[in-house]
Amino acid sequence: MNQAKISIVFILLSSFAFAQKSDVGNWFIYLGNQKVNKNWNFHSEIQYRNYNFIGDTNQLLLRTGIGYNLTENNNNVLMGYGFINTHNYVSNSEEKIETNEHRIFQQFITRQNFGILFLQHRYRIEERFLPDDFQMRFRYFLAINVPINKKTMDKNTLYFSGYNELFIRGEKPTFDRNRLYGALGYVINKNIKIEAGLMAQTLENSTRNQFQIVLFNNIPFTNN
Repeated sequence: MNQAKISIVFILLSSFAFAQKSDVGNWFIYLGNQKVNKNWNFHSEIQYRNYNFIGDTNQLLLRTGIGYNLTENNNNVLMGYGFINTHNYVSNSEEKIETNEHRIFQQFITRQNFGILFLQHRYRIEERFLPDDFQMRFRYFLAINVPINKKTMDKNTLYFSGYNELFIRGEKPTFDRNRLYGALGYVINKNIKIEAGLMAQTLENSTRNQFQIVLFNNIPFTNN
C-alpha cells in the first residue's frame, strides 16, 4: 500500500517538474458516474486543458449525460451534451481567439475481462455545433487496465492504464486525430481511483503530447 502511494506521488511530481521545462500540455480530468438505480446512471465530466502544466488555458470541457445498462455493469448506452470553451493562439502571436462549441453525443460502452486484463470499448457519435459550422464525428476508444500488485481492481491496487482513441470526421479529410495514452493508476477504494500519465495526440498536420491527471468517482446507488 505504501509503495503504491509513493509511486502515484512520484508520477505526479515528475509530471509537474517535466511540464515546467517543456511545451508539453496538461489535462486535469474529473470523471463522475452516479448510479440512479440498477439500470440508469448519470455521467458528469470536467476537463481543464492547458498549453503548459497550468495557467495557460487551452480548453474547458464540460460534459454530462444519461445512460442505461443493457446488461448489469458490462453494456451501457448513453446520450449526452457537451460544452467546450476553446482558447486558440493566433499564428505567430501571443493573442488568443476564444470560441464556444455545443455538442450532442451518443455512445455505447462494452466491458470485458480476460484474467487480469480488463478491456473497455467505447463507440461514440458526436454532432458538433461550432461557430458558423456543423460537423459530425465518429470515435472508437479501446482501453485496458492491468493490476500490478493484485489480481483484481479493488482497494489499494496499483495498475497500468492505457488507451487508444481514433477520431473520424463525417466529411473529408476523414482523419481527425488519434490519441495514445499510458499511465499508472491507484484504486483508493471501490468508488475512487486516480491516474497520472502521458497522452500522445496525432492530428492531420501536427502532434502534441499531454500529461493527464485523472480522478474517477463512481457514486453507487443506495436503495433507502
